[in-house]
Amino acid sequence: MMPELPEVVVTLRGVSPHVIGKQVVSVDVREGRLRWPVPADLSSLLSGQTLLDGRQRGKYLLFRFPAGHLMIHLGMSGNLRIVSDETPVGKHDHVDIIFGDGTVLRYTDPRRFGTIQWLVGAPEQHPLLSSLGPEPFEEAFTGEYLYQASRGRKVPIKQFLMDNKVVVGVGNIYANETLFHCGICPTLAAGNVSRSRFDALAIEVRRVLASAIEQGGTTLRDFVGGDGKPGYFKQQLYVYGRGGEACLRCGSVLMEIRQGQRSTVFCPVCQE
Repeated sequence: MMPELPEVVVTLRGVSPHVIGKQVVSVDVREGRLRWPVPADLSSLLSGQTLLDGRQRGKYLLFRFPAGHLMIHLGMSGNLRIVSDETPVGKHDHVDIIFGDGTVLRYTDPRRFGTIQWLVGAPEQHPLLSSLGPEPFEEAFTGEYLYQASRGRKVPIKQFLMDNKVVVGVGNIYANETLFHCGICPTLAAGNVSRSRFDALAIEVRRVLASAIEQGGTTLRDFVGGDGKPGYFKQQLYVYGRGGEACLRCGSVLMEIRQGQRSTVFCPVCQE
């Protein structure tokens, strides 16, 4: 399963304390054929530079250096972890960023759908970031914003929520869960959702994502050595992955359908 926004946030929190403020001495690119090629001169670009800070934009990680930003997307199977320069290299360990004290930020990606890019200038102007909607925890993300963005839209509300041009970070798992808790049928046209329901959706999106991030915090140690994978945090999922089972709220059988090539699970009683 593809890492979603909470996994990306926890990854950033997990690796940052070990590399922020440290100077890069070299970069070892063993396999540069990711979704887009890793810059061939990445080692010369980063060597001698100090990592100033890190943040996320949607599912993209942005590590800021004096001369630019290193942008990383974990794709469908990627992960970052902290290892030492003596840690054996695995088959899918494609890129090592090596710091002066021997700390290594290692990028692993079995399916190679992720990306590592070097950005000069404002990251928000990059084509991959320029069209992204607001972050779910920003003040701009409100029920009123969602209501106005949805007017005249016939797309189902679930796919509307998962559109990164509307809001970033609401992936399949969290869209399923949010709609359940708000009692909204996932097939309802976005343009037919009321303002009051959008108010509830904005609040619930934040709550569901914040809960996942909080629960993921217990996995921070996994980013130092080991396989570096927090996986999907241990949390009670009310509908996702539970098609055909009993609704935890009313006992009805949960229905499972396909929307946009993704699984959608909902309660036909609780989500009329």
